[in-house]
Amino acid sequence: MEHTHLIIFFAFLLLLPLSAFAQGPVIMDIKSYGVGPDGDITDALDKAWKEAIASPKPAKITIGAGQWTLKQAHLAGPNVAPLELEVLGTVKALPDVNQLPNKEFEWVTINYVNFFTLSGVGGVFDGNGQQAWAANDCNTNKNCAKLPINLSFNFINNSIIQDVTTKDSKNFHVNCIASGNVTFQRFKVSAPGTSINTDGIHIARSDRVTVVDTVIQTGDDCISMGDQLTNVLIKNVECGPGHGISIGSLGKNPEEKDVTGITVQNCTFTNTDNGVRIKTWPSAPATLNISDLNFIDLTMNNASNPIIIDQQYCPWNLCSLDKASLIQISKVKIDNVKGTSDTQDVLIFSCSASKPCQDVQIGNVDLKFTGDPALGGATTKCENVKYTTTGTQNPPLCVKSSAPKPVPK
Repeated sequence: MEHTHLIIFFAFLLLLPLSAFAQGPVIMDIKSYGVGPDGDITDALDKAWKEAIASPKPAKITIGAGQWTLKQAHLAGPNVAPLELEVLGTVKALPDVNQLPNKEFEWVTINYVNFFTLSGVGGVFDGNGQQAWAANDCNTNKNCAKLPINLSFNFINNSIIQDVTTKDSKNFHVNCIASGNVTFQRFKVSAPGTSINTDGIHIARSDRVTVVDTVIQTGDDCISMGDQLTNVLIKNVECGPGHGISIGSLGKNPEEKDVTGITVQNCTFTNTDNGVRIKTWPSAPATLNISDLNFIDLTMNNASNPIIIDQQYCPWNLCSLDKASLIQISKVKIDNVKGTSDTQDVLIFSCSASKPCQDVQIGNVDLKFTGDPALGGATTKCENVKYTTTGTQNPPLCVKSSAPKPVPK
């Protein structure tokens, strides 16, 4: 699936007149717009972008090596011909969120483009987020200040984001919303594990999104997925530190729509707070379905909660547990999951009492508990789940360890 976008891309190129490629793409070097070395590229990028989207020939905006300041960029299409933004240097945000020219926008927003490429080996978008993390009180303050996302992609299609790094975002590093046939490849997310609310890539209301050959180190979910998603492939991703790869949380909004066709394959989780997680809110109005999920060939290196379905998700006691989740989870395949966990329950199925998890297929699990040996070995937890098993199950599914618990001192 990760190659589908390339086939469509090249098919589109064949439809363009040969004259469009006679001398390659139109190059728009940011330095040609009056920017000195290590200067502020805010106005220059805006001008270059407007010229590039209007070009009848493929266009390429280049931000060369060096350190550049960018106050904010709101870049919108539509574009006439294929368009590339190449970043070879470090583009840095201002540290104070109050310095954003428009606080309603993210730091870098790219909307309504087709056949777009963001590229650049060595290129970095540095959100300069340390000051914002220190002031972030969103876990206790519902009216907390809105913080900007490093890279916000909305309504983009047939596009590739490759070989660039997003670093130290003040909020989520990336979102990809209402988009189709988008690939993130050889992408990197970099932030300390202590950074707050810095999800690596958030995807929602999209179809055919691929994340491949990517390294994500951050303080929240490596990848988070919202509602109305179809055909997502996450493959060869290294996650950690972070909170793992999550579907949800879902259920709060009655307008939420189904999630179907999610594959997480050949991924590694190192010292993460979770591995793969599904989370839905109890006592919430949404009635969507989450189905056709594949968690295959996963390696856990001292990860907490390697596989967890949590339909009683209620962080900081911000909800009621009076009513079970109304979301149906079904057709889940879990196979070839191995490694180590620092939590004893290595598989957790905490499913809804009103909508039990259906058709969960579990095969070839080998997970070891690395904590206190006095607690016994790895265990599993099963509530309201209908499952079948094949292959080796270590630990045995839904059988608790009989080892005595240590007496508290």
